[in-house]
Amino acid sequence: MSFYQSSHHSLSRRRLLRLTGLSGASLLLNGCGTTSFSDKIGQLVEPLNQRVEELLLRPQAPVPEFPLSAIEPDKLLINTFDFTPQIDPATFQLTIDGEVQNPLQLKLTEIQKMPLVSMVIRHVCVEGWSAIVQWGGVRLQDLIVLAKPKAAVRYVYFLSADGYYESWDLPSAMHPQTLMVHQKNSQPLSVENGAPLRVASPIKLGYKQSKWVTRIFLTSQLLPQKGYWEDQGYEWFGGL
Repeated sequence: MSFYQSSHHSLSRRRLLRLTGLSGASLLLNGCGTTSFSDKIGQLVEPLNQRVEELLLRPQAPVPEFPLSAIEPDKLLINTFDFTPQIDPATFQLTIDGEVQNPLQLKLTEIQKMPLVSMVIRHVCVEGWSAIVQWGGVRLQDLIVLAKPKAAVRYVYFLSADGYYESWDLPSAMHPQTLMVHQKNSQPLSVENGAPLRVASPIKLGYKQSKWVTRIFLTSQLLPQKGYWEDQGYEWFGGL
């Protein structure tokens, strides 16, 4: 089974602002008259942007967290597709496959039995707002290790029940504060916030943190479909 599944749903999110951290060459593309010129320049610039941001990332360096008293319970806004998927927790399964030696299908109860990791971090949206949230779940690195990725793996894809898709570099996915979460502010994660399972991390912008994740796909190659917003021109790495 291939990773990519086209979505029949359109996003109802407000149109995202372009990231202020884009290179001068990519800013120039906003004024270019032809798509082909934009595509050719983008093919040259994106690998350079990716390499620079990978060098800036310290894969195992923890991001400072906040005390429980700093939680902002009302500031995490809800951005979704035109519909919110209703997933039965009793039948939910997370698939982890791709270039791995041990493909997995994990029930939610199996994930919930793994050691709970809790962190209070700032969730930052590219639209300009942020919220301090407590997330609880399991380290993504622990799930990846269970799947035994092959040596050539460099990228991790997330496929969601609403058709959203996203990709990360492997070092970011293996960061100790990158979690697959089923709790928010010490309560079971709500459907609106991505239940049964979503991504949460202090090292990526909000659009990289997929909700309603049903499949994690590991690969040695970045596919033509990089991510829902990235395929519309937004920056791929999305790091903080």
